[in-house]
Amino acid sequence: MARYFPCWMSIATVNAMGHLLGYARVSTTDQDAALQIDALTAAGCYRVFVDTISGSLDHRPELEKLMDQLRPGDTLVVWRLDRLGRSLPDLVQIVAELESAGVGFESLTERIETSSAAGKLVFHVFAALAEFERNVIRERTHAGLAAARARGRKGGRKPALDEKQIREIKALLRDPEIQVSDVAKRYGVSRATVYKHVGPVTPKKRE
Repeated sequence: MARYFPCWMSIATVNAMGHLLGYARVSTTDQDAALQIDALTAAGCYRVFVDTISGSLDHRPELEKLMDQLRPGDTLVVWRLDRLGRSLPDLVQIVAELESAGVGFESLTERIETSSAAGKLVFHVFAALAEFERNVIRERTHAGLAAARARGRKGGRKPALDEKQIREIKALLRDPEIQVSDVAKRYGVSRATVYKHVGPVTPKKRE
């Protein structure tokens, strides 16, 4: 969506409206960022920052440079929403930070711009969905921990020995000819783990 300014508008008026700065992101598997850059340039962005991500999205140096250059009245423009945020909550957080700094946001593909009432309404919906997603994840985590505790576990980590194995080991160690080291090797754990779960076992006396 290209932006054109009427001929009667002065340079000072245009500058007062702020600048459009574009952000593009591609992975090393993508061909190039030409599609995004062309669309952002056509939309009126006077500069486009491009990140090429090979791994984690945590480090995006060009996005950091862009955020440093944004000033109140400017607008950050992306080709598509997923180019900016790693997830919906992440996207909402970034846009909220922009809004608090007096910076607008626009996504060309989805035709969303936070400078308009309709665009703000859409992002309020996104924010509600992001909060819903966080609550679902939180509830699932708590439910998983509760279920783990009910099974005798304190976290998501599987215990080294289960109840059946502990009973088997106790039965084996009652035989005076069976060594703890042999039992530990058989169950793939250390001797310390055997002692921790089983405790002292008195071997049966031979008759």
